[in-house]
Amino acid sequence: MSWSCPKCDRELPWKDYRHYCQRVSLDSLFDGRSPELVLAFDKILAEVADWEKVLVGVTPNCIVFTRRVGFLIIRPMKKWLDIKFYSAVAHPEKPVVRSIKVGNKYENHIRVDTADDIRPDLFVYIRESYDLMRKKRQDDVTS
Repeated sequence: MSWSCPKCDRELPWKDYRHYCQRVSLDSLFDGRSPELVLAFDKILAEVADWEKVLVGVTPNCIVFTRRVGFLIIRPMKKWLDIKFYSAVAHPEKPVVRSIKVGNKYENHIRVDTADDIRPDLFVYIRESYDLMRKKRQDDVTS
């Protein structure tokens, strides 16, 4: 069950969820960015926002997708979208440009600069992150 912060109107996984508490327009993150980046983001949003219990939040620097905990962070840069997702194993292969161990998981980054870069294999990575973080949260609750 989600909860909306009365100060910033951001929809959050639960009451008192730690978050950046300020209204930020999604459009403001794409000011000065190419229409191609907006289209690439829209393709990701259209797919992932429909997954079960996914919430989308906007901060001054990025868009955060959560399902109890964050599983996908998209940061619009000048020439590309930096897409961060999590995995149980390292992903040294392309299109991943960086895979770093953080605690008991890996933080991975992919850079996308056109809508054509949004391929089915990207959603396999994102779904892996969604499932991993959902499982992690379930493990935390039952521990």
